[in-house]
Amino acid sequence: MSDHSSKGKRSYKLKVWRQKGPQDAGRFADYEVTGISPDASFLEMLDVLNEQLLKKGDEPVAFDSDCREGICGMCSCVINGQAHGPENGTATCQLHMRVFEDGATLVIEPFRARAFPPVKDLVVDRSALDRIIAAGGFVSVNAGNAPDGNAHLIGHHTAEKAMDAAACIGCGACVAACPNASAMLFTSAKISQLALLPQGQPERDARVLAMRKKMDEEKFGNCTNEYECEAACPKEIKVVNIARLNREFIRATLCSDEH
Repeated sequence: MSDHSSKGKRSYKLKVWRQKGPQDAGRFADYEVTGISPDASFLEMLDVLNEQLLKKGDEPVAFDSDCREGICGMCSCVINGQAHGPENGTATCQLHMRVFEDGATLVIEPFRARAFPPVKDLVVDRSALDRIIAAGGFVSVNAGNAPDGNAHLIGHHTAEKAMDAAACIGCGACVAACPNASAMLFTSAKISQLALLPQGQPERDARVLAMRKKMDEEKFGNCTNEYECEAACPKEIKVVNIARLNREFIRATLCSDEH
């Protein structure tokens, strides 16, 4: 990495949340990074920061990352008050430093939600989302050969809606952006992708009842139609899925009462 005097390189002032562990109070620490290419990703900038900290003998900043391609959903950061930063439809790992002006101050903190307990620095435990999936976000099938892909005819628009919902990467930005820390957008996306397809029909009622129950048990808040979740979602999942979840839940409740 060239020094800051190199053409096009930038520097940034960082206020980074540092927290040694779940029981630590935590605080913001001030840093400055130099020699950052405008084409570097936000996580690459954090890599540079950690290299500088290690050279000085300081502890690097802990943050989650894996694929760095906007697929895994691990790069959960709040940047200047916005989950995943200021760009629409963009995960933190896809955010480039050219979005921020040279010399800008960046406030970086973890997702804040009771259901996402802190682990260290920018890392939080988002396994509550996994437990919602485990409660019913799957299709049970009998062992044997896979059925012919063309055995069930599915309309184009229905297939598109299911695929749009299935794009959810489970990052939790919807929870972090919601003033109530609701997981309704995440849960509705997982329910929608199966409720729209014939393969999801046999367990349709049991699925929505179990996933809604688990969502409440994990202490996520309620949806009050703020639309912040849709705005923060890096895959641009739409709140229409929440309406579908509510319809599925009412249907399943009525069917359950009939029995």
